[in-house]
Amino acid sequence: MSTKDDILSRIRSHTGTRYEKPEITLDAITYADKLKQFSDSLEAAGGQVAVWQSDDDINELIRRHFPEAKRIGSNLPGITVATFNPDSLSDPRELNDTDLAIVEGCFGVAENGAVWITQQVKFKALYFIPTALVIIINKDALVNNMHEAYRQLEGTDYKYGFFVSGPSKTADIEQALVLGAHGPMKVLVVLKEG
Repeated sequence: MSTKDDILSRIRSHTGTRYEKPEITLDAITYADKLKQFSDSLEAAGGQVAVWQSDDDINELIRRHFPEAKRIGSNLPGITVATFNPDSLSDPRELNDTDLAIVEGCFGVAENGAVWITQQVKFKALYFIPTALVIIINKDALVNNMHEAYRQLEGTDYKYGFFVSGPSKTADIEQALVLGAHGPMKVLVVLKEG
């Protein structure tokens, strides 16, 4: 028996009564208008929301919000505003000086304006290195609260995932707010119609 098995065996032998995981029921908050709540929550966190109508050009929408961006990374089909595909890089340090990354999110949470993102690029640094981040999600992919969000994640398989809500910020040092300390300084969530 391995040391790990030995330790676990000893722990089990000293464990008293075992209980089944309780069924948790609660009345979590819901919203009559998830889109409005999501937009309000994201804006309160410092982010922005734009709705992408099916007949709009996503590249023009992105350019309107980030006209100064020069180095733009995305591996999404149809994103012609991108100046490079981040999956073609051989080292994540090559992402330095990226002005904007355009990625896909899975769903948004109305309660706090967060978006669930799974790694769909070669280097996860793409989510944190750029000055700005555009996240595209389906407008219908909004849930009310974190309870619904975690239920939606049950049984899914992903290598790496995280929630992001607005730009990176911290006020740890002298209570001075610093944007972009641990990630992008600007976040735009584009809600795709249909």
